[in-house]
Amino acid sequence: MDLETRHLRQLLTDAQQLPEILLLKHNTTSTNDDVRELAQGANRILVCSEQQSQGRGQHQREWVSPIGNIYLSTLLKTKTPLDGRLALEIALNILQISSLKTLPNLQVKWPNDLYSPQGKWGGILVEPLSAHEAIVGVGINLLPVPPEQLSQQATSVVQLGVQFPNRIQMISDVYLAILQAGQWFDHGCYNLAARFNNVAAFMGQTVEFEQTKDTIQGVFKGIDRDGAIQIENEQGLQSYYQGRLRLKSVK
Repeated sequence: MDLETRHLRQLLTDAQQLPEILLLKHNTTSTNDDVRELAQGANRILVCSEQQSQGRGQHQREWVSPIGNIYLSTLLKTKTPLDGRLALEIALNILQISSLKTLPNLQVKWPNDLYSPQGKWGGILVEPLSAHEAIVGVGINLLPVPPEQLSQQATSVVQLGVQFPNRIQMISDVYLAILQAGQWFDHGCYNLAARFNNVAAFMGQTVEFEQTKDTIQGVFKGIDRDGAIQIENEQGLQSYYQGRLRLKSVK
């Protein structure tokens, strides 16, 4: 067992949350796929990699995965049937981990991006296996991503102000945050709208909301209690559960 794995095992043991299967890899295709392969034989799994060759985000979009950042996936079982609020709870709990919560202006971009005014620094992918079980993948940019690899505005934990991020400590913290989010979810996502809207990216700004067949424009008003996005325009206040949110482009 290498030193990093031993360190992570000790951190999770101290927190009384050591999973049955814990793998730290140098590279892999996708940590979500790794967990999917292992999910038949274990209840608690954590797989992390320094690099991914086939990382993915929402709607199967490519997740750029250069070496040195955090790419982790775990198996999460819930008592409450899964819905879109789980990804929001995971994001909100990640913002509270010790190495991040002192950073200014950390945000969540609906439905699953870890964000800031400088751009996206992480993301969450929830892939349900059943009504009460999902693979949760989290990617966090510890280090700057080369500009030529980016398709959108992005930043990193280092650029946001964490000078010497401890990767293993942060892996432990993110895993524990996911487990904590599962508890919030099972207890009804108490006060979710207020907690999310307090850190929501694009709040009060004019946005475009892209759906399969059309794009809605209006002012982003946050979410309601069940996690639906709210956009106000000439038709009034509209709620939506699926789509892609972005700032309205300036021409």
